Amino acid sequence: MADTPEVIEAKEKTDDKKYYEEIVKTNPVLIEWANDEIRDNKEIILNAVKENGGALEFASDRLKDDKDVLLAAVEQAGWTCCYASDRLKADKEVLLTAAKNDGQVLYYASKELRDDKDVVMAAVENKPIILKYASYRLRNDKEVAKAAVSKAKQKVFGYLTEELQAEEEIKSLLN
Repeated sequence: MADTPEVIEAKEKTDDKKYYEEIVKTNPVLIEWANDEIRDNKEIILNAVKENGGALEFASDRLKDDKDVLLAAVEQAGWTCCYASDRLKADKEVLLTAAKNDGQVLYYASKELRDDKDVVMAAVENKPIILKYASYRLRNDKEVAKAAVSKAKQKVFGYLTEELQAEEEIKSLLN
């Protein structure tokens, strides 16, 4: 596939800070073609991720570890927490914000946050099948189970503990 005129221009202006300050307002993923210094510029990256959270992919590692940048990205597109540093994948505020937009993010959460009821509930409310990535303790939590089963019925039933699968209240939600 041939490059578009916008991509060709972005590749030619790899060092042009003024160009990227403006272009990220309308086509933020073109930040991919900027030099390392521009991709490490917090103001430019913040503007990019506010427009399209996916632009986080092209941010510097330092900015992928910046909570302000991550929160802006996950507020726009929850799934972008997959680009977060390990430190921020363990940050409850970041994961809770992301989970409210895209429950799939529980997959990227730290072990501790997979065992955090607030994070798991937000993720399950948004994407019930993600229950499979919750801790065993929370897959055995009746409130979490009810939230998941009431939305996705049989799809999540197999991820519940045997103890919860046997409960009449949970079974009644399958109908």
